[in-house]
Amino acid sequence: QPKSKAAFGSVGRRIPYRILHVINQDGESLGNMHRAEALRLMDQQGLKLVLLRENVEPPVYRLMTGQQIHEEQLKRAEKKKASPKPGMCTKELSFSSAIAKNDLETKTKQIAQWIEKRHHVKVTIRQAK
Repeated sequence: QPKSKAAFGSVGRRIPYRILHVINQDGESLGNMHRAEALRLMDQQGLKLVLLRENVEPPVYRLMTGQQIHEEQLKRAEKKKASPKPGMCTKELSFSSAIAKNDLETKTKQIAQWIEKRHHVKVTIRQAK
């Protein structure tokens, strides 16, 4: 049984699939090959096999150097950091520039509560007519 989820770069000699689609380090397809043949190729070239996509048949592996693996991990970390977190909520509040003092205080307290709960707050101020 193949593992349900393998982290990027966590591939060594334990490959759960028999037939693999292999891509060389320049990005060119080497075609489908047996696991043993892919491991032999990996040893000859002094590279590592990294799982790219496992949801396709056969799963796609790429031969990479340690430096390439490190750079790819950094790219994925940046992409993950840039994307909004699923639990993160954005609150939006808008009011007029002619807002009454009590209303302003109430909305300010509301904003403070949202910030304490770690929500992102967007405040829009409209100019009074």
